[in-house]
Formats: sequence, C-alpha cells, structure tokens
Amino acid sequence: MGNGRVAEVGLTRAEAEPSLHGHALPEDKRNVLNSLMSGALAGAVAKTAVAPLDRTKIMFQVSSTRFSAKEAYRLIYRTYLNDGFFSLWRGNSATMVRVIPYAAIQFCAHEEYKQLLGSYYGFQGKALTPLPRFLAGSLAGTTAATLTYPLDLVRARMAVTPKEMYSNIIHVFIRISREEGLKTLYRGFAPTILGVIPYAGLSFFTYETLKKLHADHSGRTEPYPVERLVFGACAGLIGQSASYPLDVVRRRMQTAGVTGHSYTSILRTMSEIIREEGLVRGLYKGLSMNWVKGPIAVGISFTTFDLTQILLRRWQGGVGR
Repeated sequence: MGNGRVAEVGLTRAEAEPSLHGHALPEDKRNVLNSLMSGALAGAVAKTAVAPLDRTKIMFQVSSTRFSAKEAYRLIYRTYLNDGFFSLWRGNSATMVRVIPYAAIQFCAHEEYKQLLGSYYGFQGKALTPLPRFLAGSLAGTTAATLTYPLDLVRARMAVTPKEMYSNIIHVFIRISREEGLKTLYRGFAPTILGVIPYAGLSFFTYETLKKLHADHSGRTEPYPVERLVFGACAGLIGQSASYPLDVVRRRMQTAGVTGHSYTSILRTMSEIIREEGLVRGLYKGLSMNWVKGPIAVGISFTTFDLTQILLRRWQGGVGR
C-alpha cells in the first residue's frame, strides 16, 4: 500500500489542491485540512467496525448486571433476534455525528500541539521527548472532548434506550432540553475530561513512542500497515485500561435520567457503584470486552489516519509535478 504509484489525473496543482476563492491554500492551512479529513475518516472507520461491541459494553456499564463474556454474547444474540441485525448498530448514527468531528479535531489538534510543544521545547522538526509527547496527546483529547461532549451524551442515551423513546438525534436533544434542562447535556463532563487526559495522553504517547523505537531499530521511517495496527492496538490497550473506571462513571452520569438513578458527582457515583456492585465488578465492568474492542478500534484509527495522510501528501505532490 505504501509503495503504490499515484495515478496521473491531468489536473494542475491549483485545480487539484484544496483552494479558497480560486487560490491554492498555503501549506500550513492545507496540512490542517488534511489532518481534519484524515482524522474524520479514521474515527468513522474505527467506530463503525466495533459499534456492536461498543453498544453492548455501554449497556453493561449503565446496569447492575454482572458482566461476563457469556452474558455479553447472550445480550448481542437477543438483540439480534428481537430487533434485527442492524439494531446492533443502534446509536451509531449519533456515534458518527460525534466521532467524525471528535476524531477530526483530536488528530488535527494533536498535530498542532506537537508543533507548538516542539517549538517551545526546542524540538522543531524532531521527535518530541516523553513529557511533551504525553502532553500533546492529552491536550488534543481534552480539546476534542470539550467541543463535542453533548454529542457523546446523546449517543450514550440512544445506546441504552428503546427506539420508541428517542426517534433520532434531534429528538434526544429536544427531550433532554425540555425535560431535564440544558445543563444535563454536560452531565458527566468532569469524569470525561479526567479520563481523557490519561487515555488520550497515553494512547498518543504509546503510539508515537513505538513508531520512534521501530524507526530507530529497523532503519525504516514508515512502518508497514500491519505494524501500525499493532502499535495502535498496544496504545489502545494501555490508554483504556488506565482510564476505564472514569469511563464507567461518566456513562452512569450520562444515562442517569433514563435509568432511575441520581448520580450527581464523581465521588458519589463511584461510592454507590462500589457499594452496590463491588470495586472490580462495578468500576471495571466490561473491561475485558474493552480489551477486545479498544485495541481494534484504536489500531484501525491510528492506521487509517497515518495512511490517509500519506496518500493525501503523495496525491498533492503528484499533481504538482
């Protein structure tokens, strides 16, 4: 894939490159646009691939039912029998509405933060050292989560409710605003940000570190696609394991309005989960499924982003010759 020749398309550079008012965009703006497009595609492909597992995980997270692989399989199978095959992707439209801007913003922000931190720490054009590498990922995740959080709450509501309750994304926004108030759209925001900092930080840190180690030891600047998948899988495994309890807490707080609970703060939510379900069975419920889903999704996401970036650069360079 990495060695494929770009097809000759017979366009001029000004016609082929992204433009504004008929003029080719400057390189920095073109790089931002490339990052946004690559990130959007990466998020959409990754989340769609694991949507049934993600929906099942959320349903266990917001209930007191004990998780096991057998119970997860039964839930998926019952959903398939009762509601049909495509019901396994219920809420995926809301997921796409959130994930596409989230992933686009996160990957684009990560590229920008890498440049800013590289300039600040004196590593412009070189690989960042561990601390700024972690900071770039954390800041990128925090930026994306802050800007798209209401969409995440809507997606969680649609995943755990019957289709009769919420007919579409707009309906969720209208009902929540009317029945629970606009501030409900940011319920669970605090645990989300506290979870995103280690999750995004460790994910990007691990992926970038593994790519650097690979380049140092193999002599190849670009890993093969399968190597990128493995590096991304390792990044997802580490990042999600570190932040998982806060993921459970935010899901409980997001869906409190439809599950009959009144989770009002992180500590109260945690203490209630531990009291009713236990520490491991409560706060780490569904983690084993995440160890399957998470590495697959993150691996696909990082790989899709990198390969799309490479293809865009080669295409833009090819049409300019």
